[in-house]
Amino acid sequence: MTEPNEDLNGIIYNITTHVSHQVCDLWKSWMLEKHIPDIMGKGCFIKYQFVRIFDTDETEGFTYATQFYANTNSQLKNYINLYAAELRDEALNKWGNKIISFRSTMGIISIG
Repeated sequence: MTEPNEDLNGIIYNITTHVSHQVCDLWKSWMLEKHIPDIMGKGCFIKYQFVRIFDTDETEGFTYATQFYANTNSQLKNYINLYAAELRDEALNKWGNKIISFRSTMGIISIG
């Protein structure tokens, strides 16, 4: 992971997931009742938001983003080094090819 080279006001760890129509309602419930609480329970993030992305091709499913907020890059690194692989594997084992995810990290420069 690239180290931030400027003063930031926090870090966002974003997981964007395309979810098949077949499992969408079950997946959303699992995210809200199990997966997000499991991630937040690790103590690395201070808050999250779970959103649906509009203006995407919805032929085969819907797209969502889950954004986890950390105060520092070291908190995010802690999550990635200690917990991310296990939780990612759990999701893949449960949902298989019914979901496709990618991750990105963003530095917060300013909040209005």
